[in-house]
This record gives sequence, structure tokens and C-alpha cells, in this order.
Amino acid sequence: MLVPVALWFSLASCEESAFLDELEINEQFSGGRATVFNRSVNAFGLPAPGLTRQEERLFGVGNSFFNQNWVQSPASTTARDGLGPFFNARSCASCHFKDGRGRAPEFDAESPTGFVVRVSLPDQQNAFGAPTAHPGYGGQVQDNAVLGVQKEATVILRYEEIPGTYADGTPYSLRKPMVSFQDEAHGSLDGLDLSPRVANHMSGMGLLEAVPESTLYALADPDDVDGDGVSGRINMVWNEQEGRVTPGRFGWKANQPNLEQQVASAFHGDIGITSTAFPDANCSAESPDCAEQPNGGDPEIDEDDLGKVVLYSAALAVPARRNWEEPQVLRGKRYFREIGCESCHVSKLETGPSGIADVFSYQTIRPYTDLLLHDMGEGLADNRSDFLASGREWRTPPLWGIGLFKTVNGHTNYLHDGRARNLAEAILWHGGEAEAAKERFRHLDADERDAIIAFLESL
Repeated sequence: MLVPVALWFSLASCEESAFLDELEINEQFSGGRATVFNRSVNAFGLPAPGLTRQEERLFGVGNSFFNQNWVQSPASTTARDGLGPFFNARSCASCHFKDGRGRAPEFDAESPTGFVVRVSLPDQQNAFGAPTAHPGYGGQVQDNAVLGVQKEATVILRYEEIPGTYADGTPYSLRKPMVSFQDEAHGSLDGLDLSPRVANHMSGMGLLEAVPESTLYALADPDDVDGDGVSGRINMVWNEQEGRVTPGRFGWKANQPNLEQQVASAFHGDIGITSTAFPDANCSAESPDCAEQPNGGDPEIDEDDLGKVVLYSAALAVPARRNWEEPQVLRGKRYFREIGCESCHVSKLETGPSGIADVFSYQTIRPYTDLLLHDMGEGLADNRSDFLASGREWRTPPLWGIGLFKTVNGHTNYLHDGRARNLAEAILWHGGEAEAAKERFRHLDADERDAIIAFLESL
């Protein structure tokens, strides 16, 4: 609830009370009506309030498909057979544990948890701009395979420490990931376009889908007409449903146009499950033992069951802000805006009509994203193009729920590949269009930096 202003003046110092104008009515409701007040380990896994009874029932069934493992065919579990032949995970929840965020392996022998490496041929794209898959490895290195099939490779991740210093003399260190491989089944992966990725948390995806395309076009400034150094772009991607190119909004490079295609693509690429959108098994001419494996049906997940997983993914609620009215958080909120972070991490958006559930329609939401591509500099570049996204461009990730990663998933690893070990490191990796904002952060004093971190942790 809002704290009466008179009480604030009695409790806060004069300096702190100067930030009272940062208070906004209902800003704790990050997801509008689809907000839940829960800060527990289950904060990302709750249904949005306001679902109909039918939607709640479908949410429960979708939850089952999301969490239960798929198995190799043939099997008595006919509704969930068809795993692989190549795969990175056995279930959606293997990557999105508790509907949260994945993590890169911390040491050589550790199995990845929601971590994959995308792969494609250098400087090659199809007519629509999609990366050209490798003839053996496809579009993603698969580090698991069913019995009777050789896995594609073992991923090895190591880090190089890069020292730095804040303007006040405080030292810091950033870690740069270096990916290598063992047991490569189709020749060396050296020289290919590679992009390590971690799975993001699932909150609020139905709300993001309901943001009108007109909003994306209004936020985009590809030629930096306003001269602020920030030039967000829409990624135009292939839409399987519509058979044409449409704006992308999901994925680290906004390479998926809608939630249904995002879910179907993850089933296909991560678990090896075919659907009407992606009907062919993830096999290649270089893997004859793959093509000989029995499947779990044509397709292996039908449209009805896929729709339940889409509804489940869409209907996961957004956790409410914590400590949003505290003086330090309000100070951090202002600093966040003043140093330029909101140029990309747009604090407030309005949804339009939702094609998934009415609860997502016409809501004021606070996701802190513009869903656009931004050049993030050479330090974060994967040098792998994806439709219109260059090797230096990434979609602005939503920040809602970011302060609960530690609670839900037991780690504070951020950015597209999990390299940042805390929020300060995530900011310090920013470059390109965000270079000026990063430098302003680096020149703040310790109390000001701490206030920004406290604000982010409240989201």
C-alpha cells in the first residue's frame, strides 16, 4: 500500500524525501491484473488472477506437459513419447526450472541447466534472413541423444576474468565466456557462428504478446532521429502461422513472432518434439542413425496439447514489486532513468486486445523493455546474425521479476549467456548504444550504484 506522505517526512531524511515524487499509484502491479503478490520460490509459477475456469483447467494440463519428461519412442506413455533423437532437455522445465531462468555450467563436469549453443554457417542466411543451419549440427548443438544415436558434442565452458575499475577507484572483475567442444560428431565447430544462450524466466509472456505492433513501431528509432544515441529496431522474422515476415518479439534476438511459435520452436530444437509448425525430425544427412529412429507420431505433440502449453506459458503471472516505496529504491529508480537506462528498458507499456486470454487485454504493465533490438557493443556480440538482428544486436530483455532469480533459481547470473554474476556486472557489460549509460553508472559513487541495484532488485 502507499505510505502517507506525512509519515514519509517524519521517517525519511530531507535528502530521501526529495525522491517522493517517484512514487506512482499502483506501480507495484507490474503485470496489471495479471500480478501476484508472492516472493517465494514459486513466484514465477502461479497462474494470472482473472483466468476463466476453462483457462485455469487448461493451465493445469499445460503445466503437466511443461513439467513432465518426454521419453524415447516407442513407449507405453504414448502422449509423451518421441524424445529426440537429439535433444538438450527432456522437458520444458529442465531449462525453465520453476518457470525461471537457466544457468550456464560453472565447471567442466557440470551438465548445463537451461543452456544451449546455437550454431549456423558463417555469413549465410536464407531468403527471409534466418541463419543457415549446419548440415550436420543443424541450428543448435545437441549434447544429448536417445539410445542408439551418438550425441553431437559435449559443450565446455570456461571464463576469462577481465579487471576494471569504477571512477571512484573501486575495482571489479567481469568474466568473459569461452566455449569449446569435445566429442564432435560432425567435424570441428571452429569457424562456425556460435551463440551461447540461457533460458529466460517465463513471467508475463501473454502480456508481452498483447502489446500492439503499433507500439513497437512507435518505440523504434532505427535512424536515431531524436539524436539520443539509441536506435531500437524491430526484427522482422518468418511467421510460420501466417506464412510471411512479421515483427519478432520473443527470444534473445526477438527472432520469434509470437508465443505459439516460440513454444513450438523450443519443443523442436530443445527436446526434439515435432509439431504442425515444425513437422520434420531434427535429423541430418550426416546422422543416418537418427533418421532410422521411431517417432512418437506425426506430429509428436498435436495442436490441442501444444495450445495448452502455449496457454500455460502465456498465463504465468508477473510477481509484484517488493520494497517499491522504500527511499533507497526510489532514489535508484530516478538514477536509473537519469543515466539513460529507460531509453531501452521502457518502464510502462499498454497492452491491446489479447488473442489468448481476456485478462491480458488493455492492461498497464511495467516490464522495463521495448521488445526492440539494440546494438550492445563488441563485448556482448556473438557475431551471429538472426533475420535482421546483427551479431551485435540483442532484444531488450524484460526486467520484471529480475530481483527474484536468486530466490527461485538459486543464482544471480544475468545476460543472454549468464556471464554476469550480479546486476552490477550485467550493467558493466553494456556497450554500443548503452555505452553512455554504462559509463554514467561507472561514474556514480557507491551509494548511488547501490540505490540502482536496490531498485532493480525490487522489480
